[in-house]
Amino acid sequence: MPRMLQPGNRGPGKVPPAKGPDFPTPPVSVSQAVVDCAVYVDGVRRTESHDFRQALAWVRAEGRGFVWLGLHHPSDQQMTDVGEAFGLHPLMVEDAVHAHQRPKLELYDDTRFMVLRTLTYVDHEDDDVANDIVETGEIMVLAGDNFVITVRHGEHTHLAGVRRLLEHRPEQLKLGPAAVMHAVADHVVDAYLRVVGEMESDVDDLEERVFDAPSGDVDIDVVYLFKREVLEMRRAVHPLGLPLLQLSDNKSPIEWSNLTQGGKEIRRHFRDVADHLTTVNDMVTEYDERLTALLNAAATKVSIQMNTDMRKISAWAAIAAVPTAAAGIYGMNFDHMPELHWQYSYPVLVALLLTVCFTLWRVFHRHDWL
Repeated sequence: MPRMLQPGNRGPGKVPPAKGPDFPTPPVSVSQAVVDCAVYVDGVRRTESHDFRQALAWVRAEGRGFVWLGLHHPSDQQMTDVGEAFGLHPLMVEDAVHAHQRPKLELYDDTRFMVLRTLTYVDHEDDDVANDIVETGEIMVLAGDNFVITVRHGEHTHLAGVRRLLEHRPEQLKLGPAAVMHAVADHVVDAYLRVVGEMESDVDDLEERVFDAPSGDVDIDVVYLFKREVLEMRRAVHPLGLPLLQLSDNKSPIEWSNLTQGGKEIRRHFRDVADHLTTVNDMVTEYDERLTALLNAAATKVSIQMNTDMRKISAWAAIAAVPTAAAGIYGMNFDHMPELHWQYSYPVLVALLLTVCFTLWRVFHRHDWL
């Protein structure tokens, strides 16, 4: 019998499977991640180009103005291309691609790297069916002396309005990349103020629900939902205080070499943003404390209701124990129980049981157990 060839065995006439050539993956164009790219000179938008390399070359050749490049959720390859063109540190490129970072401010030579977490209030009709009250996003700002790059992560991080507002304020935009970084930070903190203002009515309504609802109807899950959302807000808001302090402090090592007379003015603007952030921090802390108190109050009401139920159960168990004990005694079937043959033993026993049970009911009712 001829030997059968197993798959993978080579024998006479065995033809290896054909393997196609390994084609390289085509690169993804950076233009797909570019939202806007423009050159600004003396606060005025002079050119518009989605080719950031040409815009940067023009600025460096002229020795004036700066490039503002806006990106939305770039990939590793796209951000690497941008980093090579602008001379960014590899750590900055890596952080700009990966979101979910803590708000921070870092200095890489002459480039400032700032991370901001954005907040957006989610409209909802009913707290009981809401999954999220606040949605978060992320904005990175990479600012040098002649360029600023804004990298957005999330669907609620639009900066088109910020760019249009600055373009209508050339006296502020001529301060350069520092003005853009301030405008973005101010935009993010103003959104914080709107979110905490809209959440105030939700927290007030939640307090009324907890304290007005009967003990058995307290929905502690809603309180936990708001507590989780406030903690998310705290992670976004609280760490931003130190970066704003560094940008607003006159003794900070963060300097802008392209600013002369505008340095003090831009620091004043950052101090105003820091003041607004302090207000937001105070409100978030207040909400956190109020929700903690609500959790304790809701847990206390549930505990009190459980104690009340247990007292009722114990009281009825004590009342039921009287006829149970009598039934147990007379169910032993002893031969010598004289009262079994007495004519009035049954009605007397029933009357005695009813009297004892009624007396126990009166005692428990008087002490609010029933």
